[in-house]
Parts: sequence; C-alpha cells; structure tokens
Amino acid sequence: MFETIRPYVFTGLFTALIGYFAIQALTGDRGLLLENAREATLKQRTAELDTLTAERKGLETRVDLLQDNHLSRDLLEERARVILGYADPRDIVIRMPEPAARRS
Repeated sequence: MFETIRPYVFTGLFTALIGYFAIQALTGDRGLLLENAREATLKQRTAELDTLTAERKGLETRVDLLQDNHLSRDLLEERARVILGYADPRDIVIRMPEPAARRS
C-alpha cells in the first residue's frame, strides 16, 4: 500500500508547503491584507516624529539661549522665576497642573 502512495507524498508535502506560504503572504505580519494597517501606522508615527522634532528644535533653541557665551536675559529671568516660584507683582499668574509625564 505504501508503494502506491509513495509518488504522491512529495507532491502533497510541496502542496502543503506552498499553501502555507501563500496563506502567510496574505495574512502574515507583512502580508498583503495588512498593507493598509501598516500605512496608517506609518502615517501616525511620522506625525509623531514631526511633533517630537519640532519640540526638540524648540528645546535646543532654549538651551542655546542659556549658554554662557550667549545668554538671553529674558529666558534666564523666566527660568529663575519658574524654579524659585517668584512672580513680579505686575505679572498675571495662571497656575496650570503639571503634565503627568513631568511629575516624578
């Protein structure tokens, strides 16, 4: 009986292997059916990268203005008031809660 099935064993094995790879090509992590989800994730992360890049650029500018060789008096005064908790009597102070990420 095995002799009659023997020629079809390799054909069945290769058919199963091709079927497995075809299913993975369609439904796997990088499959054709998930292409839209990958593109949406890419757009979301690109927008997040743009936001973080702009934030970093702003922070780098503030750091450059606080360097010893190029000190911005306004920024220095602002930082001193924030750190020491002082305000000019003519200032209008609006207290806002700190973001959860900055609390330690």
